[in-house]
Parts: sequence; structure tokens; C-alpha cells
Amino acid sequence: MAELPNENSKRFIAVINKKVEPGRAMNALGHMTAGLAGGSGKSDEMCFLQYEDKNGGTHPNISHYPFIVLKADNSNKIRTVRNECLTRGIPFSDFTSTMTIGTSQEQQDATRSTPEEELEYLGIVMFGSTQELREFTGKFSLAH
Repeated sequence: MAELPNENSKRFIAVINKKVEPGRAMNALGHMTAGLAGGSGKSDEMCFLQYEDKNGGTHPNISHYPFIVLKADNSNKIRTVRNECLTRGIPFSDFTSTMTIGTSQEQQDATRSTPEEELEYLGIVMFGSTQELREFTGKFSLAH
């Protein structure tokens, strides 16, 4: 078995809008995480492991790196995090209120017809260097 990288060198961080009801927040978190893992092209870097129990059962695709969930006071705080990710070239996936209505086509149409500054962010998930992510997420507290 190959030696694993330092598990504290990288991490996933989710920042969830604390005004969002828990069920919607969990839905957004699921969509964002699937999007980040499946769409970033960094699955090798995300170091997904296959766990095996004593009976030989497999528990697949659990990342070696920590996954931290933080809370933001509002949508604008998440917008600021998103802008940092864009500026720094950090892979991310975000989720807005326009993505919660009707069909996927209706959601895309609603998002397309809404100026970015009017989007209400429910959350954002990112992956990268622990040190770099902490530079702009360190002010958020853990979600509970």
C-alpha cells in the first residue's frame, strides 16, 4: 500500500448559510459536494480511499482529507468566499436559491436570468491547501 500524504495538508471546506433550514442546507451540501468531486477533475488529488471491513465488505470512496463544515451569517459572506476561490483558482461548487425551484431546466433558467449580485447563496464547498483555505475561511465558526 502506498504511503498516504499528510492528511492535514489539504481539506474540503463547506460554508453554509446559517439562515437556511437544515433540510435545504443538507440538500445543498450534497449537490455541491457531488459537483465538486465529480466536476473538478481533481479526484486523484482528493485521495479517495476504499475501506474494507473484517468481513471483506467494501466501503468505497471516502476521502483521506478532512471535511470541515462552517457556517456563514448570510449570503454575502458566501459570495465573498466564492470570489476568493475565483481569484485564487481554487476548485469550488456553490448553490443558490435559484437551484431549488422546479425542474433542472427551470433552475438553470432562473439562475441565468438573475444577476450574480442578486443571487442568494445557500452554501459553497471547496477543496485545496489547508493553509490557503484558512486564510479566508478562518473567521467562520463550525456549523452544528
